[in-house]
Amino acid sequence: MKALFLSHAHPAFSIGGAQVASYNVFQGIKQQEGWESHYLAGVAPPVMRHKATPLMSLGQGPDETLYWSNDYDWFHLATNGMDDLMRHFERFLADLNPDVVNFHHIMGFGIQAIRAARRALGDVPIVYTLHEYLPICAHHGQMIKATNGALCTKASPSDCGVCFPEIGAANLLRREIFIKSFLTEVDAFVSPSKFLLSRFADWGLPPEKLVMIENGLEGGQVAPARPVAPGGRRNRFAYFGQLNPFKGIKVLIDAVTRVPADVWGDSILYVYGGNLEHQPEDFQAAVKELFRIAGRRVRFMGSYKSPDLPNLMREVDWMIVPSTWWENSPVVIQEAFFHGRPIIASDIGGMAEKVRDGIDGLHFRASNAESLAEKLARAIREPELWDRLRSNIEPPMTAIETGRQHARLFERLIERRNRRAALAAHDTAAEAQAPQQAAE
Repeated sequence: MKALFLSHAHPAFSIGGAQVASYNVFQGIKQQEGWESHYLAGVAPPVMRHKATPLMSLGQGPDETLYWSNDYDWFHLATNGMDDLMRHFERFLADLNPDVVNFHHIMGFGIQAIRAARRALGDVPIVYTLHEYLPICAHHGQMIKATNGALCTKASPSDCGVCFPEIGAANLLRREIFIKSFLTEVDAFVSPSKFLLSRFADWGLPPEKLVMIENGLEGGQVAPARPVAPGGRRNRFAYFGQLNPFKGIKVLIDAVTRVPADVWGDSILYVYGGNLEHQPEDFQAAVKELFRIAGRRVRFMGSYKSPDLPNLMREVDWMIVPSTWWENSPVVIQEAFFHGRPIIASDIGGMAEKVRDGIDGLHFRASNAESLAEKLARAIREPELWDRLRSNIEPPMTAIETGRQHARLFERLIERRNRRAALAAHDTAAEAQAPQQAAE
């Protein structure tokens, strides 16, 4: 059997949790007996499109294809290049003829790609893996208030209309109806977070279609613990991730500056992150000013790639995950646990779900720099805390194991499809025989 995985981007071109997670399950499925897989990933400028087709390889493997698109409607999660893109997409699907299609995002492809898959492949099972809240929330899928950045606990056209008065509740209702009309084609929705699934259940997705499967991780060589001299402190902190307004970098740097000097001592926060230059100018200016104030307490190390992580982690004791939005299941949490590093994380959403407070990490009040500063100080002051939390860390799921769980789901969906087909054939045969029996 063959599974097709679709991602909005390829991890070779764009580092992000959804890209890494989708690529890992694509690799994990290939390790399952009786299964093969193909990976179709979106790509956009500066990569140039082929003149005749949006499909290309660009040196990826024989079972990996790139799909070029650059005309995307973020509000409706739709493509504007319907005629051209969908024609090539449906032909690709018909030629590949997969037994199951698994969407990891529809960004770039457009939500119409779900119905295109149904047209091209008939009753083939369609799975949609949820990585954030984009179908629910028009504010970057973050479920935070556009007006003041407060956490949002409920999505409805009227509530969302307060965030977007220029759009209005009626248009937001139309958006919801439009998106849901395509999601009815989906046979199962997968997420690595119970929290996220609960949000989509509240939004109206059928609970019987919601399935939790943890992301699988291929972390490479485990980084050994940083050598510490007798009496030394576990006081090397690190942030890994994008530098955008939702990841909490401002809260983190602010917190570092609040730790008293006699406590902080020679502690260091390493910041590994990129894309600051692509953020709003006022955000860039605020972050740079915080870096200036923090001085030598913070060392900005620039962006990184996943293969670099084992070496980078050798100098790290603690991982900080300070996001100010709910998150889902940040890959950085799995990466930290893979390398045996306790985590200090915001106490909301997928972060609170994945990091157990006082067991394998610490929680602080989301968006509260003073609360985070207290946790940083505690991590520095209590030398036995790191060892205790580290001893309770459970290894994350591997790509092979998540591939196994996905294969089981896919097989159940295929079996259910086959039962429906057999029942329909039986009913058709019965209807055909009825007139003949009546005549006799």
